[in-house]
Parts: sequence; C-alpha cells; structure tokens
Amino acid sequence: MSLWLILTLFVLAPILGGCLISRAGYESAPYKIVRTDGKFELRDYPAITVVETPMKSPGQDSDNGFMRLFHFISGDNAAKQKISMTTPVFLTGSGTNSTMAFVMPAKLAPGEVPKPADPGLVVRELPPGRFAVLRYSGGRNQRQETNQLARLKTWMAAQSLPLLSKPIYGYFDPPWTPTFLRRNEVMLRTAN
Repeated sequence: MSLWLILTLFVLAPILGGCLISRAGYESAPYKIVRTDGKFELRDYPAITVVETPMKSPGQDSDNGFMRLFHFISGDNAAKQKISMTTPVFLTGSGTNSTMAFVMPAKLAPGEVPKPADPGLVVRELPPGRFAVLRYSGGRNQRQETNQLARLKTWMAAQSLPLLSKPIYGYFDPPWTPTFLRRNEVMLRTAN
C-alpha cells in the first residue's frame, strides 16, 4: 500500500465515520416497513407531531426556515424548553409555497409540545398512513428531487399503487456530510 493511500485513509476514515455516527445519534420518525424492493419501500407511519414553517420568501436567506425551527428546538418557545434534534427534516411544496418541518421526539405527546414564540411556526400532527418511499444519496437540488420523484412515480405505477399526495422530501444529515454519504428520501402517500 502506498504512503499516499494510507494517509488518505487515515484522514478520510474519521470524517466519514463521524458523518455516519452523527446521523445515528438522532431519533428518527418511526415507521414499519411493509415491503422492500431495492431502494423502494412501502412504509406505514403512525401520526407524527411536527413543528412546521413556510420556507423562504423571495429575497430571504435560504436557511430562514431551518433557523426558525432550530431556534424553536433551542428553547425559543413558550416553555423555554430545549428539544432534541430529530430526523428527517421534511420539505414539501416548491418555491415560495414550500414548508419545512422538524419531527418532534416521540416522548413529546402532541399536547406537550411547547407553543412556538415565533408566529411563523405551527405545531401540527401529520396523519398516519402508508407511503411509497425512495431512498437516495446526493446533494439537495431541484434536478435531483425531480429525477428521484419521477423514479418513485414510475415504480408506484408498476406496482399499481395509487398516488394520494404531493411529494414529501426527507433529509437526514447535517450539512457537513459529504453528498455521496447523505441519506435523502422522497415519499408519496398511497393506499393500503
């Protein structure tokens, strides 16, 4: 083994391992896998409590929604309560009609989530249901989301699964995670 390869592995191993460990350290929205077909899954989700906000308006910083949600879980709420970060961060809609949502930890019942101090935040419960899901890696961008959504719709059509919602995108990793290691998902509600 060359010295260059050894040095590269020595530098990359902690970085790559750290990225995977950081994702594993967060509670994730619960679900039950009904069926798997490669990177496609049919999942049943229980009702999930989220805190949601509209994304950026024209001229606003792209992290605006994320930072409002981050301030909420950092204690900027009526109870001044810190709330653990969870995964995934859900994104729905597009452009100025998009929303971002943080999943609340399972230990917080819907009535126990503190009231947001920011009027742009809403606590709500996502109804339970069955979802077709495609897991993929890479960076977050419009082309990637469009391509993965098309793949999921094609798979659903081949499985004769009805499409009952607009897409929900789930992002699981912190921004410092290399794109090829990121876990992303696109989800569409379907019938039982």
